[in-house]
Amino acid sequence: MKRHIVVALSGGVDSAVAAALLLEQGYRVTGLFMKNWEDDDTDGFCPSAEDYQSARAVAEHLEIPLHAANFARAYRTRVFARFLQDCEAGLTPNPDILCNREIKFDVFWRHAQGLGADLMATGHYARIAERGGVLRLFAGRDPDKDQSYFLHTIDRAVLPFLRFPIGDFTKSEIRARARALGLSNADRKGSSGICFIGERRFPPFLKRYLRAAPGPIYTVDGAPKGHHEGLMFYTIGQRQGLGLGGPGAAWYVADKRLEDNALIVAQGGLHPSLYRPSCRTGPAYWLGPAPAFPWRGLTKIRYRQPAQEVRVEPDPDTPEGLILRFAEPQRAVTPGQSAVFYDAEGVCLGGAVIALAPRTQGIPHPAPERR
Repeated sequence: MKRHIVVALSGGVDSAVAAALLLEQGYRVTGLFMKNWEDDDTDGFCPSAEDYQSARAVAEHLEIPLHAANFARAYRTRVFARFLQDCEAGLTPNPDILCNREIKFDVFWRHAQGLGADLMATGHYARIAERGGVLRLFAGRDPDKDQSYFLHTIDRAVLPFLRFPIGDFTKSEIRARARALGLSNADRKGSSGICFIGERRFPPFLKRYLRAAPGPIYTVDGAPKGHHEGLMFYTIGQRQGLGLGGPGAAWYVADKRLEDNALIVAQGGLHPSLYRPSCRTGPAYWLGPAPAFPWRGLTKIRYRQPAQEVRVEPDPDTPEGLILRFAEPQRAVTPGQSAVFYDAEGVCLGGAVIALAPRTQGIPHPAPERR
């Protein structure tokens, strides 16, 4: 009897080809479309309806059943609420990581089991394979599309039930396969933006949910440079949207100083204040046994960053937290983003949320304003 596998059919080309490959491998395939966002949309931006029509066209072409499920309430409480909390705290969170753990590989998987699924699959560029008799999560073979970074916190108990059919392919190979199959979304643009919320003008969107707290902008030398709209709208290393002109090189965000609600900027993309030799993290999550410390391996501190050499040790001041010491100073180390760990063979070991990068030396506090 064919094993029944439910595929997260999003409307994009990756999940469409994943479903086609599973059919070729002899599975009984069912598509499941998730709707995870349904707030009032004053921007007139509603990707869900278009995505569903694309998913339905794929299902009809492949002659597989398609179900739809609304997980908006779970997404709101388990992902978006945490996202807002982190933004309000001045962090730059990554909701895709939390969405994978809480929705795609938890709520979705339980719903798929209710449909009689033995397994579930997605269109992620990642791989699952045995090493030493244990299933491990590996990076996708295409370094430009590897998405294991977003998967490092999923429940390890779910790994035996997961399939990532496109993990051994490049994006160009997937599009070529989609064209050969005659899929209508073969050349459809890939999605970006906030997970399941899509591409939006970020400040106006966030202002619907959080009250902005404008404040001063200072240079790394302590000179006043203007005013910002709210620290939650900026991220370390950001260039666009600062509204800072004048002669010389462009300005970049070097720090967000929460104690006085100040945005610190530096001129020039290679300014030393944009680089950090180390950082601290919150509690780590491991997809297998934690390595012996101190551990030397590879890390990514953002998606699509080439893996960097790092030395990792426990943080004596944070239970289960870590201290990362980079072999080379890293640009734009951003609290709220995740540091994800890999060994030399591409096994994704786990990761942790960056909590603090040592502040650039020599950034003075400005003298208090006289009233």
